[in-house]
Amino acid sequence: MSATFAGIALQLVAIAFFVAMDTTIKLMTADYAVSQLIFARFAFHILFVALLLRVFTGPLPWRSRALGLQAARSLCLASANFLFSHALAHVPLADATAVNFASPLFTVALAAIWLKETVSPRRWLGVAVGLLGVAVALRPPFLTGGPMPHGALLLPLGTALLYGVYQILTRRLAGVDDPRTTILHTGIAAALVSSVAQPFVWEWPPGAIGWVGLMALGALGAVGHGFLVLAFARAPASLLAPMSYSQLVWAVLASMTVFGDMPDRYTLLGAAIIAVGGVLVALPQRQGRTGGT
Repeated sequence: MSATFAGIALQLVAIAFFVAMDTTIKLMTADYAVSQLIFARFAFHILFVALLLRVFTGPLPWRSRALGLQAARSLCLASANFLFSHALAHVPLADATAVNFASPLFTVALAAIWLKETVSPRRWLGVAVGLLGVAVALRPPFLTGGPMPHGALLLPLGTALLYGVYQILTRRLAGVDDPRTTILHTGIAAALVSSVAQPFVWEWPPGAIGWVGLMALGALGAVGHGFLVLAFARAPASLLAPMSYSQLVWAVLASMTVFGDMPDRYTLLGAAIIAVGGVLVALPQRQGRTGGT
């Protein structure tokens, strides 16, 4: 198996874990403050990752050669999770996921600007098409003829930008730190910052099932981001980013089966347009041509 193919496969597995985590968060927003869920998600992430690394690899690789980048990466992820979790308290999972599909587009643009990865005109066209799809998924009144959508539907757009930065930092750190170090540091700064709010919002789970839910957030997130780090160590960010579009399949299934929310035509149309943009980005470079892919 080539390194690039392995990176794509790891990215797809990571996405399945992320949808499971998002579904759990949406279920738990009815009983817990979003800031408590974010703290639990990262605190248990640290414990879960530390235990696995200690058991299977020996001493924990805490030391980083780019501590500032690790902290920035962790805080980007925490902020992205915070915005998306707030959105899930008000809008269906499939709708929020469709808008969040702007993330791969931001990742491609940032990869060109920050990582100096060569991005061809076709891929830039894919970014433009994808942004058009995001506009459709946001349901502007001039398109739908209806009222303005819930303001929370804009929050996943902020999540998309922050997550795009997070993925670029993941790729940047792949050449600096051991992947185990990056996986371990994913939750540290996020847990420290989100802990500040806990004296004001913390609600003790009423029983074992509540603790299982809080711990599941950490476990699902830890495993998902572990696979993500390994994926970005094997393939370029601009190639992996469009794989995120597979998330809509799982999000629609979760919306329908767990919450009884059927995505409307604007969600599906917007997601389809975004996916076309993703295909334009992901298609390999033609043989015999020069320039970037």
